Amino acid sequence: MTMVLSHIPPVLPTNEARVALTKALARFREQGALAEPVVFGAQRRPEGVMIPFELYEELLPVIEDLEIAHLARARAAAGESIALSEVAAAVGLDPDDYR
Repeated sequence: MTMVLSHIPPVLPTNEARVALTKALARFREQGALAEPVVFGAQRRPEGVMIPFELYEELLPVIEDLEIAHLARARAAAGESIALSEVAAAVGLDPDDYR
C-alpha cells in the first residue's frame, strides 16, 4: 500500500493531538497504512507525527537505511578512516581477503 499526501496535515498543538488521539486510532484501524497522519508540536511547529503502525512497519527498512546513512556520514566527517584490510590484519585475518 502506498499513501500519497498532496499536502501536509495541519500541525496540532500537543493538547489538541492528545484529544484527537482516540479518533486518530479509530481512523488508523479503519484505513490502515493509508490513514492520514497526525502532525503535532508546540506553537504549531511540526515536531512529531503519529502514523498507523502498519505504515511504520512498511517504512522500517527505509528508516534503517537512513540511520545507517547518518552514521556513515558522521563517521566520515569525524576524520581519517582505516582500510578494512588493516583492521583484518590487526585481528589476525588475511588482509588480502578484504582489499
